[in-house]
Order: sequence, then structure tokens, then C-alpha cells
Amino acid sequence: MRKDVRILLVGEPKVGKTSLIMSLVSEEFPDVVPYRAEEITIPADVTPERVPTHIVDYSEAEQTDEQLFQEISKANVICIVYSVNNKKSIEKVTSHWIPLITENTDKDSRVPLILVGNKSDLVEHSSMETILPIMNQYSEIETCVECSAKNLKNISELFYYAQKAVLHPTGPLYCPEKKDMKPLCVKALTRIFKVSDLDNDGILNDNELNFFQRTCFNTPLEPQALEDVKNVVRKNLNDGVCDNGLTLKGFLFLHTLFIQRGRHETTWTVLRRFGYDDDLELNQDYLFPPLKIPPDCTTELNHNAYLFLQSVFDKHDKDRDCALSPEELRDLFDVFPYMPWGPDVNNTVCTNDNGWITYQGYLSQWTLTTYLDVQRCLEYLGYLGYSIIAEQESQASGITVTRDKKIDLQKKQTQRNVFRCNVFGDIGSGKSGFLQAFLGRNLMVQKMIREEHRSYYAISTTYVYGQEKYLLLHEVFPDFDYLSDADMACDIVCLVYDVSNPYSFEYCAKVFKQYFMDSKIPCMMIAAKSDLPEIKQMYGCSPLEFCRRHKMPPPQSFTCNTAAAPSRDIYTKLTTMAMYPHVSQADLKSSTFWLRASVGATVFAVLGFTMYRVLLKPR
Repeated sequence: MRKDVRILLVGEPKVGKTSLIMSLVSEEFPDVVPYRAEEITIPADVTPERVPTHIVDYSEAEQTDEQLFQEISKANVICIVYSVNNKKSIEKVTSHWIPLITENTDKDSRVPLILVGNKSDLVEHSSMETILPIMNQYSEIETCVECSAKNLKNISELFYYAQKAVLHPTGPLYCPEKKDMKPLCVKALTRIFKVSDLDNDGILNDNELNFFQRTCFNTPLEPQALEDVKNVVRKNLNDGVCDNGLTLKGFLFLHTLFIQRGRHETTWTVLRRFGYDDDLELNQDYLFPPLKIPPDCTTELNHNAYLFLQSVFDKHDKDRDCALSPEELRDLFDVFPYMPWGPDVNNTVCTNDNGWITYQGYLSQWTLTTYLDVQRCLEYLGYLGYSIIAEQESQASGITVTRDKKIDLQKKQTQRNVFRCNVFGDIGSGKSGFLQAFLGRNLMVQKMIREEHRSYYAISTTYVYGQEKYLLLHEVFPDFDYLSDADMACDIVCLVYDVSNPYSFEYCAKVFKQYFMDSKIPCMMIAAKSDLPEIKQMYGCSPLEFCRRHKMPPPQSFTCNTAAAPSRDIYTKLTTMAMYPHVSQADLKSSTFWLRASVGATVFAVLGFTMYRVLLKPR
């Protein structure tokens, strides 16, 4: 909501603009009225909406046209004052004042107008018959108030309506001609309904309505009040209530009713609670809450965020097959202004036999987004209503910023759960196959991936000493002359060469020597396509000798040309090396070291799947 409100009073001379302001301030009619009242500020604690309000007077006798134009451009709301006993002042509303204001305000953000009929104490009739056609002609006119500065009639109401026109404008919400809500308002309220529909059955049941009420208005609805609301909907709509719950049609009808009855502050309270600004766009402050990330730190989802994302998955996995079909995925992202995941995501994470993203794949993609682009993750969580549903201050509370990597190295332990492995190799060395094999896809399955749907990332879980960790593989484009900071920033480097190509290893050796030989980043050499006959590499020494000289583990044989899913052992080794970069090369060569890590992986992979099945049963 706005931090303050600026109200400008204009109108013909002698209609009582200054008297209205002075009567409000002193609560009595002034004996002596100056040409113009000084600008006054009403403190927040004495206004109904708790917002500081500035009231500005205009005097033709004391101010130039240029000063008037400046005040019009600064005003949040303009009160056009006329005298109810002066026809000429009423005529001037349409012949002079509204055109003048229109000319001096931005066309895209018209300032709301209040028509003020002063001196009602001098007549017994109302001016409303004359004013109503004007109100119908100009949509920017919020309301009309008849008042009297002399006997203080409707003075405080006038300024309350002016304040309300700024803080809770009707214009963005409702079209008087069509007697219906505007499309942007319907779109925003539809998203709010879907976020609040926690079980995704298309109905807000009593529990969901109470949660919604408590979220927006800090108080639950009494059972009778809840029934009264539903009865109002039932009387007016056939399909507004279903199974004793409120449908989307019923929800939208209620808000239309609030607006039509002049209670649009109710709808604005709901919209603002769910992150919307005055233009019915999601507020940037809501989508991108502040999050400080020091250098050499990474970003991960915390336990609360994973629980929330699991609930979102459960809500949309209607057939309970632990995967999201294309239809279920579209339904999940229906609260977004665009589809955030393209076909490449299906080749970045684990999918089922139908190619649908699994539960594990879904969480993996969220983990990847958080790690690579935390601002985008905050935005996505905002669309899903994380701060509201999880009852947190903002999406930032769902993010863990890890400690500096240097501290991890000093303490020889890490609390991080996501490790990045950058994969280098010459064209055709088998990098893409290496990434896809991590997702359980052999060469036969990989051949079905369309080039335009290809991904340069792969992420999944591995188990190291019984701890579940995420390994994020990134295929680096083989441009030897230029490596970006992102190409260099990782926890482990994977150098892939094709054993059947005699010139393949040379690229890996050059990359290592130029960029990683003097760094503290652990490196692993992968002898890919090991199902093919091995050919001597045309380099000064063999890959094995190269690794020995540079204190690296020996080259690891790897192939994805298998009948079943390729072996995952190599990925456990990579994660272990990333977790323990301080471990000596002697330990890395020890078969006992790898056995401890991989046995933990096998046991916990089975346990993890069993646990998820147990968790699924009560869903």
C-alpha cells in the first residue's frame, strides 16, 4: 500500500475549498477564511487507514496556472469542489476542471476524482440528479459527496473517501458499464483461489476458507458467519457452492459483491496480502525479497522449502504415480504468468518411462534453479504463494546461504547438500552421454532425445556415507580459448576423453594444465566409451601416467552403451571427492574408501525409495 496520500482540492472561487479544510482541522466553521489554506499533513495515527495524508488547497487569486499544473501532477486524488446552490460551478466541473486535469495527468495512470458538493446547508434539494450523469460519463470519478463546511456535515467522510480512492481504487477492479470485475482482477483472484485451494479439488472447504480468512484478515470466520457467506452465494449462483465449499465462481461472485457494495477495501486487502500492487501486477518486493549472498557461498533450499514443494507436488499428482504428467505440470504452473519449465527440463532431471518428471526429478529441478539462479527461485516460490501457505515472512526464509567454501576447506567438513561438477571434454568425447547416464539413460534411450530439447545440465541425488546429496553436472562448451568464471567455479572437475579417439585426451590435458593444475579444485579423468577398443592417445604420456604425475586418481572407465541403466558408481565417487576435497590421493586410490561410500549409497537409495513409498500411502 502507498506510504502516504496527497489530496488536492480544486474548483471555482468562493465554492468553499478553504473552508472545508479549515473545518476539518479545527472542527468548527472559520469566521475568517483566507484565500488559501497552507498545506496540512494529517498524521497516520489519526487517519482510518493509518497512512499520513497531505491536504493541498488551490487559490486562483494566489497561484499561477503553472503552479496548479504542478500540484495536479503531484496529487494522488483530486477533489473537484462545486457549490450546490451555484449552477455555474457545477457546469465548470465538466467544461473546465475535468478536461484540465486530464491534460495534465498521465494517460496510463489517471488520477481518481471525487466530486464535492459544498454548502448543502443553503438548499433543501440535492444536486445528485445533475451529478449522476457526469459520474456515469467519466470512469475516473470515484464518488460524489455532498457536505457543508458550515455545519460540518460529511467533512471527515469527504477526506476518508478521498483517501480510500487512492488506497483502495475501484478503477483497476471493476467496470461500471459492464457491472463486472475487470479481466486483470479476475486473473489475480483466480490465482489467489488456486493457491488457497490446498488439496486442488476446485473448492475452498471450511478449513481452507478459515486459513484464507486468517491469512488475509488475522481472524477466523465463526461457523455461522461461514454459513451466511455460503448462503449469500447459494441465493445468487447455482454453481457457487459445491459439496459445501466455495467454487471459483462463488469466490469471484463474492468479490464482485464486495466491490458493488462499496467494500472494495476487502478485495484490496486480499490482493495485497497475496503480493499484488495497485496495477494488479505482482509486486517486485514480493517476488524478489532481499537476500544477501556473500562471495564463495552457494544457495540451497532448506527443509521448510522442500516440505512446501513436496506439498505442491502432492497437490497436483492426482493419479498418485509419483510423477507429473504434462497436464498435471501445466496445472501446477497455472498460477505462473508463463510456463517456467521447457522440454529441456525433462532431459535435466529423472523421468519415468513415459518421459514425465518424477518426484525426485521435480525436487532436483528446484534444487538446480536455487543453486544457479536464486532470484528466479524466489520469483517462482512467490507465484506458488510460499510465504502465505508456509506462513513465512518471505520466500527468502526458504533459502539457505551456505558458508564460504574456504571455511569448509579449513574445517575439513561441509554442511552443503549441492555440489557442482563441471564436465570438460572435446567435441564427441561423450560428455552429453555422461550427463544423461547420471539420469539412468543408456545410449539407446539417449538417441531418442531431440537436439533442440538437449540440456547442458543434469542433476540427481547420490548417497555418500548414508547422506543424500545432490550432484549437479554441467557440460562446458569446448571453447578452449575462453572459460568464464561460471566454468571455473565448481566443486569438482570432470575431464572426459574418448578412449577410441587418439586425439581426444590432449584436450583434457590442456584444460587441466591451463586452468586447474594450480587450483585446489579436485579433478577426475573419465575414460569414456570404454565399451569400444582402446586406442593409444597421441600425447606425450598415457592418461594413467598423466594422472599419476599430477596426483589425480587413475582414469575411470565409463560407458553408457549398456543394456540396463548405466552404473552410478562414478557419480558417487565424484560427489565424495567434491565433499572431501582435502582427502589425500592415497585415500582416493584406496578401494576401502570408495567401498564405504558406495555401500552407503546403495543402502540409502533403497531406504530412500521405501521411505517415500511410506510417505505416499497416507496421501
